[in-house]
Amino acid sequence: MTQVMKGIRILEVAQFTFVPAAGGVLADWGADVIKIEHPVRGDAQRGFLNMGGVTLDPQRHTLFEHPNRGKRSVGIDISTPEGQEVLYELAKSADVFLTNYLPHIRQKNRFDVEHIRAVNPNIIYARGSAYGAKGPEAGVGGFDGTAFWSRSGVAMAMTPEELPGPLNQGIPAFGDSIGGMFIAGGISAALLHRERTGEATVMDVSLLSAAAWASGALIAQVAETGVSTRNPMPGQGGAARNPFQGNYQTADGGTINLCTLSPTGHIRSLFEHVGVPEAADDPRFADARALFENAGAASDILVKAFAAKPFAYWRQHLKTFTGQWAPIQSFEDLLTDEQALANDMIVEVAAADGSDRPLKLVRGPVQFDGQPVVTTRSPEASEHTELVLMELGFEWERIEQLKSAGAIA
Repeated sequence: MTQVMKGIRILEVAQFTFVPAAGGVLADWGADVIKIEHPVRGDAQRGFLNMGGVTLDPQRHTLFEHPNRGKRSVGIDISTPEGQEVLYELAKSADVFLTNYLPHIRQKNRFDVEHIRAVNPNIIYARGSAYGAKGPEAGVGGFDGTAFWSRSGVAMAMTPEELPGPLNQGIPAFGDSIGGMFIAGGISAALLHRERTGEATVMDVSLLSAAAWASGALIAQVAETGVSTRNPMPGQGGAARNPFQGNYQTADGGTINLCTLSPTGHIRSLFEHVGVPEAADDPRFADARALFENAGAASDILVKAFAAKPFAYWRQHLKTFTGQWAPIQSFEDLLTDEQALANDMIVEVAAADGSDRPLKLVRGPVQFDGQPVVTTRSPEASEHTELVLMELGFEWERIEQLKSAGAIA
């Protein structure tokens, strides 16, 4: 496994998923990520044991494992002067300080930029927030359900106008995971900049900015034309102008998504694959312009053809179609998807419960040299406190004193 971040130390003072997801990606890439947790409570997300009606085992806590695999946990009460001194000792050896705490908490507990830079002027300071580091709401907190999904316009764009209200975000930590990848990329760029110039930067990513970038093509259209678009109600058949773009239901209720945006060169291939080769010789569908002008008629032919055979047949049969398409799958399907597995998208780690049943996690989207990620489970709260502090040169007597004072665990 190519560890592009080997030798880089990340000091993470963060909770929940958005910013810790960045630490998880960097740990996948080989960084030493030291996660600071409260010595009694740990990361607040450890207490989230019910997600959408699904009860999570605290020893197999998938919501926590996803952003925290491969890290080491150190328990420090950063509200105490003694705990802050330990944090500063860790900061001296770190390349990056990573946090999502609100500005007033960072100031109150003395780990904002000026406090960390006082002990390590060369550290990159990376902040994740709900709405950005500037403006009247810089100190307002939020989750991806508020900042990424709701306020950004994403929820509105994803909701058909015919529905009585906006859709809820159906995937836990959806915007958090996307935004965390942006933070990891920003940290990588900041490390390169520091290497080239000697300058350590302060870096910001917000959930709102992550959603704006992810929606950037449509937002640019709205800014230019004043015209926005929203998801249509679910249905089947081709788009109003392009029958080679749409969802087609199979005989057993599955769905094939055609996404051949430019049908030129693919018209005969599709009609032959669906069993109506004569349609390719029909003047109404002879070229892309004619096809678009007669989209409804072509769509009706395709609807009937796809409905004649089951989902499994089309999944196999369309592999030689020259245009673009995909089977509409569930996450359960993705876990056994041949292409996903061939590209090492699912990794297995041992769980904290000691069983021989591994946890299955999704690797970060970047792969180096075609090699699979090798990582470990997320740490238990404060699991590595003594080990990390001893690596820094702390004597055992001092560790015991700090424990007795409640500053570490």
